[in-house]
Amino acid sequence: MIKIREVTQATEDDLDQLNILIPQLSKSANPLTFDELENIIHSSATHLYFAEEDNNILGMLSLVIFPIPTGLRSWVEDVVVDVQARGKGLGKMLIHYALSEAKKYGALTVDLTSRPSRETANKLYQSAGFEARTTNVYRYKHDV
Repeated sequence: MIKIREVTQATEDDLDQLNILIPQLSKSANPLTFDELENIIHSSATHLYFAEEDNNILGMLSLVIFPIPTGLRSWVEDVVVDVQARGKGLGKMLIHYALSEAKKYGALTVDLTSRPSRETANKLYQSAGFEARTTNVYRYKHDV
């Protein structure tokens, strides 16, 4: 049976499985270290959720909840389902769980971005009730 759980304690097993998912989401992302995973888990703003079955992590999603002067907002990031587990509704389960959690925390909105080339993901978000906004997304990248 598939369940969604919030990660509240870092384990080596979770880290190993998470590092299998990350390259399926982003080819340029580096594997997480144990300390980085702990920093994410212990952040007051970030909630990391796993979709799992029999202690096997099949998908993940990050929900970030933060206060700003105009209200409590939330953002969904890093949604990924393992290639071998796709088509079973896990992405939808993760999204609905995150929307429920954001509402429970009192967030006024939930935002996310997705590249147009991720057609399946975009259909998922639209089917979950997300609406495209007329906006520009800007990114500033620091030289490292």
